Amino acid sequence: MMEQLDKSAIQMDGFFEKISGHEQVMFCNDPATGLKAIIAIHDTTLGPALGGTRMHPYESVEDALEDVLRLSEGMTYKCAAADLDFGGGKAVIIGDPSTDKSPALFRAFGQFVDSLNSRFYTGTDMGTTMDDFVHAMKETNYINGIPEAYGGGGDTSIPTSEGVIYALKATNKHLFGSEKLSERAYAIQGLGKVGFKVCEHLLESGASVYVTDINEKALEEIQAIGRQLKNPVKVEGTDEIYRVDADVFVPCAMGGVLNEETIAELKVKAVVGSANNQLAKEDLIEMLATRDILYAPDYIVNAGGLISVADELYGFNQERVLLKTKAIYSSILEIYEQAKRENMTTLEAADLKCKRTLAEQKNRNNFFSRTKRPKWNFDG
Repeated sequence: MMEQLDKSAIQMDGFFEKISGHEQVMFCNDPATGLKAIIAIHDTTLGPALGGTRMHPYESVEDALEDVLRLSEGMTYKCAAADLDFGGGKAVIIGDPSTDKSPALFRAFGQFVDSLNSRFYTGTDMGTTMDDFVHAMKETNYINGIPEAYGGGGDTSIPTSEGVIYALKATNKHLFGSEKLSERAYAIQGLGKVGFKVCEHLLESGASVYVTDINEKALEEIQAIGRQLKNPVKVEGTDEIYRVDADVFVPCAMGGVLNEETIAELKVKAVVGSANNQLAKEDLIEMLATRDILYAPDYIVNAGGLISVADELYGFNQERVLLKTKAIYSSILEIYEQAKRENMTTLEAADLKCKRTLAEQKNRNNFFSRTKRPKWNFDG
């Protein structure tokens, strides 16, 4: 019996060590609806935690926990980088989004979110849709990223793609002395909502564009647009896109696409895209630097969508969102210049900027005031 207790204590110690960098981790279980979820709040120095809810058939609870801890920490840095008064959080629902969803499941999830009493605001992510959260909204007000018909900002791919364009312009300015898009060639991986809009913008600017996607319909549509603009699109295979002789590689699909093999194949001078976690391992940034390939940190490039969902809490304003998204241009330039000046990688420069923001705000937010400050003046 004592041996079993000792073993349990060791396992418990290991669990608390794993979550030691987080403020709160909440396990949600509702047998009646089949809900099994984890909510992780990483850091609320800047304000209430903000982050989407992902639904995925994880092989184990440990895998789900690993994912939610990593993603919620990333949200802290995303919010700091985008100058948002929110902290980092994330949620994962364990289940197959094609078979395990139900209105009741999302209502149950909404109740758990509500129990956190405004510490966590959430919405869509991989495997969930805006319609799913219409059900969750019946149980909690702490939902964002909702359809326009319900008072939300709707399609976040618009500001996200705008942010990618600003990042591309900043990269061109830094590398070539001119931000003009038309003077360069781009290899775009992925024609989803964001990638398609980025590609369309580049074609309209007169840029040379290479694309790849497994979706034949998307390829046909973008080729038709290219023909209409008299700027033909060059379609490449999913493996060949890495070997294209372009100026910038633009990953807009799945994460983890930059590994030892693919980085070795790149012929570009920079990587700037909307995909999350593009590096299979963070230390691969050194391999890019050795090959003299400039890397734009993805969590700054793709911040437009986050800016949009955060703005909803103040009463969505598209013009205000796009104005805030413009700041991505100056943020990317600042990171490039700091990395060069201090002889560090662009990832190190971006992380350092975020850590400084968190340190600066820590004392400011601990300053007691009885009144609600404007930055948190929204209703939950």
